[in-house]
Amino acid sequence: MTRQQAVRKRDTLVACLPEARDILRGSLLERIIRHRQGCSKCERGEGHPVSVLAVGYPGRRIRHISLRREQVAEVKRALENYQRLKAAIEEICELNQQLLRLEPEESKPARRVR
Repeated sequence: MTRQQAVRKRDTLVACLPEARDILRGSLLERIIRHRQGCSKCERGEGHPVSVLAVGYPGRRIRHISLRREQVAEVKRALENYQRLKAAIEEICELNQQLLRLEPEESKPARRVR
């Protein structure tokens, strides 16, 4: 890959990055909550479906955020945007590493033929 191709590919990736305000890190969990007593729905074994965003932090701490039904689609999109952004950043880093290796080759003075 030439320097020009790598720069063009990197610029294309940067132009396609999702908005930083539309990303979320974590996992979307679907759970069923069951009450111990007094709920006919739980007594039938159905339970109550709940969506939760689980976000891990250093020290093995996990924050669980309960979501309303109308928030689930938005959270799914934001999680996908995070994955796309993360993959694009990795690819941009690889291209930047290739550019670092290409620069010394291109900046060497031409050899004289004697």
